Amino acid sequence: MRNLFKIAIRNLLRYKRRTLLTASLITIGVVFVLGYISIAGSFKNMMIAQITDSSLGHLQVHRKGYMAAVESLPLTMNLRPRPYKILEDVLNGLPEVEAYSPRIRFGGMFSTFVETTSIRLNGVNPDNEFRTMPLLPSRIINGEKHLNKGEILVPELLSMGMGVKPGDTVVIVTTNKDGSVNGKQFKVSGILESAQGPGGRDGYVHIEDAKEILRMEDVEVSEVAIRVKDFSGVNAFTEKLEGLLGKELNQKGKPIFEVHTWEKLSPFYNIARMIDVMSIFVKVMLVAVVLISIMNVMIMAVYERVREIGTIAAIGTLPKKILSMFVIEGFSLGALGVIIGNLIGLSLILILNLSGISFDFGRQKGLILRATIDPIDVLLVSGIVILISVLASLQPAWKASRMEPIKALRHV
Repeated sequence: MRNLFKIAIRNLLRYKRRTLLTASLITIGVVFVLGYISIAGSFKNMMIAQITDSSLGHLQVHRKGYMAAVESLPLTMNLRPRPYKILEDVLNGLPEVEAYSPRIRFGGMFSTFVETTSIRLNGVNPDNEFRTMPLLPSRIINGEKHLNKGEILVPELLSMGMGVKPGDTVVIVTTNKDGSVNGKQFKVSGILESAQGPGGRDGYVHIEDAKEILRMEDVEVSEVAIRVKDFSGVNAFTEKLEGLLGKELNQKGKPIFEVHTWEKLSPFYNIARMIDVMSIFVKVMLVAVVLISIMNVMIMAVYERVREIGTIAAIGTLPKKILSMFVIEGFSLGALGVIIGNLIGLSLILILNLSGISFDFGRQKGLILRATIDPIDVLLVSGIVILISVLASLQPAWKASRMEPIKALRHV
């Protein structure tokens, strides 16, 4: 086998220009794929983090049927104290959970005593909410980055439209689940920058204030946002949580809870899927480039070396060794392109990170792109290129191994 490698490499060096051109094409393909995967993947991950860490959470738990009517924020579909206590006990016993935040979501009227408009609000425990949504404080663009009882965080668009600023006094009027109307005065503690996805334009009040204005004797939770320690394990954790909560049934024998990951809650998931599809398309293009390049080189190599093939066959070289020699040439070309391509591609990723490229996403300004790539992706791309290089050389190698020595020696 060592001798076959020596012969294959020697043959590649005999045609340096062709070998260099083919290896260059493979290298460019590998660099392009690694660059695209690292930038697109990092962009996708950054956008997911902006959405999940500022408003949605990694997953949410609701009462069964709540999401079907979520647009009307139905207070009658909230989790009552007993089911919430069950959920709380389950979450406290799961080591995968980093933090969770119960919320009371409701709609109301927002009044500055001069103007009135509608608003959607989240009643939260600030400590739990800020642990579950670590980027939420960064969305407070004006005012204090905290939320006390009697205070409200107002969405930026509403603030601009009604001229509200931190320190102003406003009134929230809402209807509880029994139909009675109640109001409460709040102090604006901060202005909240809009985020992408559901809940991105909601205001926030303390959960005790929400309980008071809705005249709840006990806290009835609309949803529980959950943050897990390992984001890559969200789907596995969701299945585990669904299995645990699925055992809890109401008096009619139907499930009490429903669990949704961020993918089901955010429209950005469709964009994330498009990025994944584009990554697959780019890999297919790389396969096509490698396949055509290697096959072209190997066909030319067989055509130009017909008499040489006839000579080594005439002196007793077995067909399988002739086949192996050409396959090894294809393998060597692919490996050379992969090695150089990986070195250049990873260097470019490093340069991109050092350059600190920034971009805007919606209303999020000055986000810094951090291009990263999973070692598994590097190995996968390398493996695909080398495999296709070997497969592309099989047909020419098979043709060379099946040549009749006498006809080959007569070839001009």
